[in-house]
Amino acid sequence: MKDPVRWMIAAVIVVALGGSLYFWLRRAEEAPQPPPAVPKAPAPEPEAKSAPQIRYPVVQAGDASALPAFADSDAAMREALGSVFGLKRMQEMFNLQDVVRRVVATVDNLPREKVAPRLMPVKPVPGRFVLTGNEENLASSAKNSARYLPAVRMIESVDAGKLVAIYVRYYAWFQQAYKELGYPSGYFNDRLIQVIDHLLIAPELKRPIKLAQRKVLYEFADPQLEARSAGQKMMMRIGAENSARVKAKLREIRREVTGQLPKT
Repeated sequence: MKDPVRWMIAAVIVVALGGSLYFWLRRAEEAPQPPPAVPKAPAPEPEAKSAPQIRYPVVQAGDASALPAFADSDAAMREALGSVFGLKRMQEMFNLQDVVRRVVATVDNLPREKVAPRLMPVKPVPGRFVLTGNEENLASSAKNSARYLPAVRMIESVDAGKLVAIYVRYYAWFQQAYKELGYPSGYFNDRLIQVIDHLLIAPELKRPIKLAQRKVLYEFADPQLEARSAGQKMMMRIGAENSARVKAKLREIRREVTGQLPKT
């Protein structure tokens, strides 16, 4: 179990916000790593031959053709992130190279088994995941919930309307990054909503989380919990109260993007 917390831009970033928590949670248990390389597209799952119906279309704000070239998107993303988080905090938190591609790849990977740290849009933070018990009775310490509280408060402070406005303004870039990832017929906003809904059904564990060290990293002792996706395991690791607060923000983001409450 590493130690992560990440942040997103627009509606997307709050999901990757969830992905960030996962990254920070797991990162601290690894040996120091070199700086991440510019992300390359992971191998996607095969798409259906016929293009799927778009469920949640984004109404582009302004003329998409008037946007700067996608290759120059980082400058606009730095300005947008700075307007939401502040310049200093933005520089401390984000990997500011290929921001859009990092966000899209992270969102797409959250329902999968693993999220690649090198693709994350945010930087890791120092600290280690706290354990209790001995080798045969390991559990996550209650102190971990307090560690994640500043990150949760940050997520709660995000202006959902402002984030979604940024997302909609630059949606063409997110869509292009999604196609480049290997989904030429896919629609990124539909994937975003799918991932939010996936995170919302993660169990909220109100008891100490029992762990096991089967290999190098710590895992959930319960095989059914360990078999869940990277994103849902992140939601479980941060504690029931923190998870509930993050889910509340995800619902708010979802309402802003779709104009409706999730069905679950």
